[in-house]
Amino acid sequence: MLGVVVAVFFLLRLVPGDPAAMILGERATPQATAALRAQLGLDQPIARQFGEFLWGIVTRFDTGPSLVSGVPTRDLVFEKAPVSLGIVGLAVVLAVLIAVPLALAAALRRDGLVDHLVRVLPAVGMGLPLFWVGLILILVFAVQLGWFPVGGIGSGPGEPLRSLFLPALAVAIGLAPPLIRSLRSQLIEALSADSVTTLRAARIPERKILFRYVLRGAALPTLALLGVNTAYLIGGTLVVEKVFGINGIGTLLFQAIGSRDFPVVQGVALYCAVLVVAVTAVASGLSALLDPRLRAAGEGDR
Repeated sequence: MLGVVVAVFFLLRLVPGDPAAMILGERATPQATAALRAQLGLDQPIARQFGEFLWGIVTRFDTGPSLVSGVPTRDLVFEKAPVSLGIVGLAVVLAVLIAVPLALAAALRRDGLVDHLVRVLPAVGMGLPLFWVGLILILVFAVQLGWFPVGGIGSGPGEPLRSLFLPALAVAIGLAPPLIRSLRSQLIEALSADSVTTLRAARIPERKILFRYVLRGAALPTLALLGVNTAYLIGGTLVVEKVFGINGIGTLLFQAIGSRDFPVVQGVALYCAVLVVAVTAVASGLSALLDPRLRAAGEGDR
């Protein structure tokens, strides 16, 4: 988190464009621009600006008020966060619903036609840009079929979920391929283990072996991969929001970048970093719950 906020702070200062000049417009006089820079604290030495920036994070967990609106960045981000988090959460659910059946079908029919088709899907899916996937989904399911709204967030019963489904599906299509590949290989390895042979010799039903023993053990590495890829796709979610015209954190970020609103860009980066850390922590915690060996290792360390 510290690395993210430090990097964003200094990289923003390298981007051409004066926030004060952009706020005042093209007809602003040099005197007015200088006065606004002083008012916003942009005329201070970079070391002092950085110190005040870090102090605001430590004391208020905020990167300061927006240079454009004057509203605290924390309030702006928290206002938009529910929409973005809804897309991320729904995308994770859809990615799991896509990955688990396909990986099971491929593992149970190893080297068959289904397996070959499933092995091709991750290679194709990982090469598709999220914004392009979003546009295709809009053309097919919103424009041609009319099943979902083209963009924005509806206000009627069930409309918010319908509005978020296609953006979440676009993100899930980018998230599912590595999960399919990982889970398939883990399932194949687990199905060929000696313990599974012993369970079959004991006449335990195949369905019980598959779901109670094989899938549970094979899910652990895939769960860790899910946490990592979810963290990376948070940035992709911001792009997808723009494609679907959803007023979430992505829209806030693009507007802040366009107006050189340093505190807002820094705030979005900070809270996204917090979300990445939280997702990784949740994935690690779930892995520990599913695997007694990880719990034992953690207790031994303590």
